[in-house]
Amino acid sequence: QVQLVESGGGSVQAGGSLILSCEATGYTYRSYCMGWFRQAPGKEREGVAVIDSDGSTRYADSVKGRFTISKDNAKNTVYLQMNSLKPEDTAMYYCAQRGWLYGCSTSASFGYWGQGTQVTVSS
Repeated sequence: QVQLVESGGGSVQAGGSLILSCEATGYTYRSYCMGWFRQAPGKEREGVAVIDSDGSTRYADSVKGRFTISKDNAKNTVYLQMNSLKPEDTAMYYCAQRGWLYGCSTSASFGYWGQGTQVTVSS
């Protein structure tokens, strides 16, 4: 019922910046927790950042202070601003929406996922 489409990935050098976008459509989209996750080759998928309906945010320790999650409800879009990128940030980044109205954290279950956008950071 919910469709998520990511964009904005690419290749950058260490220290550079990228902004990822996630356009979402679906019933009661604004009421749900949204998140960004990433998965590198051979690695487990990890939660990067989440934003709740009230605008509150949480981040993985590895990206806190460098990444910022935000949303524009009028555009049905969630963003992930990534600054001071490191080679270890290289991964496929996925946008996701939680399927339950309550609770929002990187460890929560998310029911809807985008196709992903690749971020590659070179040294």
